[in-house]
Amino acid sequence: MTSQIIKGIAKWTTILTMASAATLTLATFANAADEYNVVNGYTLSGHPLGLHGVDPVSMFGDQGPVVGDATHAMTHDGIDYYFATAKAKQAFEANPAAYLPQFGGFCAYGVFVDKKLDGDVRYADIVEGKLYLFVNAAILEKYREDPQAVIAGANAKWPGIVHTPVSDL
Repeated sequence: MTSQIIKGIAKWTTILTMASAATLTLATFANAADEYNVVNGYTLSGHPLGLHGVDPVSMFGDQGPVVGDATHAMTHDGIDYYFATAKAKQAFEANPAAYLPQFGGFCAYGVFVDKKLDGDVRYADIVEGKLYLFVNAAILEKYREDPQAVIAGANAKWPGIVHTPVSDL
């Protein structure tokens, strides 16, 4: 083979490899967007941002939601989370499940009614150490009429919609 043919083959091999990698990466993010409530767009690391940039550890403290800082970022399950402090990031790293919102951060009442609504950290409840988010104050009040029924119903429905795109619900 001539060197020009070899260069052409190498060029196309590189292009096809990069296209395949991009396709797999985008497919991973697309799936993550179905399972997690993420901000539109990506962080500098190329991942979607969870909890609208609010430090998940702060949700369990007395001060309420605290906006995280990208200097204390961590990727978990393909989603970036920002933390207010290095200490909060370390706590999350030690046990992410203890701090992540239920239902991927979607509104718990929304899941209860087979929808994926935006979970807002301003409208949250912690039950038995688990964080539940709600879309607004009115829905949070509706949930409070019978929280155990809503949580049980949402837990029953989540497996059936977890991989369903928001637009299909």
